[in-house]
This record gives sequence, C-alpha cells and structure tokens, in this order.
Amino acid sequence: MYEKTPTPSAAAKKKMRHIPEWLISKEMMDHALRSIRSRIHLEREFDIPYVAGYSLDGHIIFIDRHMPKSFVWRRRRVRTDRFLVVHEAVEKSLIQLLGMHYLHAHQIALRAEQAAVRAEGIDWHAYDDFMQDNIKVIGDEALSKVPETLDLTPYRDFHDKEEIKKMRACFTPVPPQTRKHEIHIAGLSGL
Repeated sequence: MYEKTPTPSAAAKKKMRHIPEWLISKEMMDHALRSIRSRIHLEREFDIPYVAGYSLDGHIIFIDRHMPKSFVWRRRRVRTDRFLVVHEAVEKSLIQLLGMHYLHAHQIALRAEQAAVRAEGIDWHAYDDFMQDNIKVIGDEALSKVPETLDLTPYRDFHDKEEIKKMRACFTPVPPQTRKHEIHIAGLSGL
C-alpha cells in the first residue's frame, strides 16, 4: 500500500536545499544495498555467462569467478559486486514475484544498477565501459564450472540454446546455503 510522504517543514526544506541530491541518494542506496545483501548469499566460485546470475530460488547471486571485484576511476578504487547484486536481485524479484519476461525485468534492473552507480558518485559510462570489457572477456572463456542451481531463464528468453547446452554439460553442485531470509507474500508459500 502506498502511503503519502509527510511534507517537510519550511526549515527542513531550506536545510535540504543545501544537501546535494547524490548524498541523500547515496545514504538511501547504501541502506537498500545492505538490505539486499543481508537477504542473499553471494557466490563467486563459478563460471557465469553474461557475468552474473541468480539461483532458481533467488537466494544466491552468482558473479563469474573471473570478474574483477573492482576498477580504478579517477584514482578511486570502485568495488563493483554491490552494483551487480542490485541488478540481479531486482531482476530476479521482478521475474519471480511479478512474472515479468526477462528482457523487461532486465531493463528495470539495469536502471536500478545505474542509479546505484550514480548514487556512489561514479560516472555511469566509466562503469559501463568496465563492465562491457569484462562481459566480452568472460564471454570468450570456456565454461568448466557452472552452478547447477543457476536460473536459466535469461538464457532461455534469449533463445540461446547453444549456450544452455554448454552450461548443462559442466553443471557443478552448489554447496547448500542456509537461507538468510524467507519470502512472505500473501498467497505464496515455500519460496
């Protein structure tokens, strides 16, 4: 249910004008990222086509084991896992809970990832260039260790039958993980 946000007082409005928008966004995005991270298990021990993905149940987010954890932008080390986690969590939620098609969910997740990057004060184009370079490199590597619980929905929706065949040929068991968070939605159970 949507609740109207209380209108700030005149003094609060004046104070807010002097706070840069990115600072407020950064604080809220940090809070959102911590919330997502507290609910999922991050796994970086597998080969993941297209850089990152999620388990069938959505409780594990996989990032390719070859994906660098950071890049340098303007003499600042930028850790990237958090942005990929946002993208994958949003995408899986939209597919799993709202029944959206992968390509639509991906577009929304990409915008959430972009918002998270910008909230950190990082240039989106610098981040995206880094990601695109790594997508190409990781995409050229031979698969040898794909998690058997990886949700194949994105690959099916792309009609990438050849990639799915390669992935299934090297499925590897994923050690069991204790769920950090149970999903409670009226009418749905056991997710």
